[in-house]
Amino acid sequence: MINPGTILMQSTAAHPQCFHLEDGWYPNAWRALRQDLTHQQFEKELSAAGWTFFYMAHSVAAIAFGFARAKMISTALKRVISRVKQENCNCLEIETVETHSFLGMPYVRVSAYPRHIQKGSVFAGQ
Repeated sequence: MINPGTILMQSTAAHPQCFHLEDGWYPNAWRALRQDLTHQQFEKELSAAGWTFFYMAHSVAAIAFGFARAKMISTALKRVISRVKQENCNCLEIETVETHSFLGMPYVRVSAYPRHIQKGSVFAGQ
């Protein structure tokens, strides 16, 4: 479903042509960015088009308990997306997806870096 390095973006957010969003279901109407370019090529195209892809240095995380892994990931991801939106960001980059158990109860921890894409170089939020 999601892996470290996956970039999710609000499907309604404005974005440059070099952003290709994948079909697929993610919580809260967010979609994965298909990464056809290397990181350097991607940044170069964004800059040439006048767009900035802001990277927040801190990560946000959420956990969800349960027995169905896909449902746990979806629940934790919804919580992460909610926290990213509170920071006025329209993208996130998955840092980790970890499965653990506590006293026999499985849980998943999803962490991500808030990201924001916008035209211009001064952070404006949403």
